[in-house]
Amino acid sequence: MTVPLGPGPVRRVVSLVPSLTEAVAAAAPPGLLVGVTDWCTHPAGLDDRGVTRIGGTKNPDVERITALAPDLVIANEEENRRPDLEALRAAGLPVWVTDIRTLDQAFRSLHRLLTVGCGLPRPSWLDAAEAAWAAAGPLPGPARRAVVPIWRRPWMVLGRDTFAGDLLHRLGLRLPHADDPDQPARYPAVPLPELLAVRPDLVVLPDEPYRFTAEDGPEAFPGIPAALVSGRHLTWYGPSLVEAPAVLAEQLARALTRE
Repeated sequence: MTVPLGPGPVRRVVSLVPSLTEAVAAAAPPGLLVGVTDWCTHPAGLDDRGVTRIGGTKNPDVERITALAPDLVIANEEENRRPDLEALRAAGLPVWVTDIRTLDQAFRSLHRLLTVGCGLPRPSWLDAAEAAWAAAGPLPGPARRAVVPIWRRPWMVLGRDTFAGDLLHRLGLRLPHADDPDQPARYPAVPLPELLAVRPDLVVLPDEPYRFTAEDGPEAFPGIPAALVSGRHLTWYGPSLVEAPAVLAEQLARALTRE
């Protein structure tokens, strides 16, 4: 989404999205990024750059952001709440909202955000990410049916029209809850017996937003190979996309070798 920007160059940016924080920080000169959320963990050393923490993705401190006088606030349709974004606009701040649901959308959106929104040169890592995914392909062997929980208590899984689901499709997985035309929800709540009833070949357990571990998650799917995968490489759009196809393929293959 393009937004009306001020008459001068963008010199101060606040990011409300951890993956976009990393994308901007990896492309920008020191000093451009002035505010980030409490959940922004990459790149390392953000606090040493003098950035201000402005609260969480769901509860940003609007007054603190306004006091930073940013030329641009960057947000995401899925991660941030509309009332917060409207409050920032009401305070006179330009807000750039991304809506990314596929890998191709991620590449286009990142290019526009960085070059048009932030006025930066196109970063080399974006070219490297496109090349890495162009070279990636499905895992060897037949396509596997996979359920991908992203939460428990209640169990929630990847459904239709999600960025993470698109990445897994490209790696050769078939997600029953994403391919079901009668399932409109992007992240449906599905009781565990129903997850087991689809007879998946694999369960994929990321470490975010819920932190699944070897001791918390696989035990619910007895007899089904469980892949513990990096949530950052599965759900973030930014420099992590360079490594993502190799990292995810290795983590998935490790689980499948134990079939």
